[in-house]
Amino acid sequence: MTTAASTTPAATQAVAAAPSTWTIDPTHSVVEFAVKHMMIATVKGRFRDLGGVITLDEAEPARSSVRVEIDAASIDTGTAQRDDHLRSADFFDAATHPKLVFTTRRVEGGFAEPGSRFRIVGDLSIRGVSREVVLDATYEGHGRDPWGGDRMAFTADTKLDRREYGLEWNQALETGGVLVSNEIRIHLEVQAVRA
Repeated sequence: MTTAASTTPAATQAVAAAPSTWTIDPTHSVVEFAVKHMMIATVKGRFRDLGGVITLDEAEPARSSVRVEIDAASIDTGTAQRDDHLRSADFFDAATHPKLVFTTRRVEGGFAEPGSRFRIVGDLSIRGVSREVVLDATYEGHGRDPWGGDRMAFTADTKLDRREYGLEWNQALETGGVLVSNEIRIHLEVQAVRA
């Protein structure tokens, strides 16, 4: 004979195992990049406008997924003239390609507790070109905000060669080397709210 008490744990496990949907909070999330200028100094910037959805499967983390869209025109390096150049056809060509998009292929590793490290493998599309990138991610934890929302956060880092996306503009320096490095370092701080 099955009692209510014996079925409750199984029901609870079924609920816990169901994937959950989380909406990225753009006001508490950051996509930053760093690039070498004249091969001697680092210039940093960020994208101000982003959004996306995370589907989290705690029972089988490999089935989790992320889709993020970033507004190319929202680039901000703190210098208006440089930002206008970055929006132009020399770089992001924001008028023709308004969005940068990342979509997961797979998640490697788990995120059972804060500090857990895992990898997010996915396709990053810039200027109509899509390439596979690997994000080295850390699960930062979750909690409830003062308004009753359930939140979680993670950080991630990756590197890419901008030329692979058609961002090839550069200038040679008289002393050797180039004005802008080809390697771009990217850092993400992402906070999401359960839908």
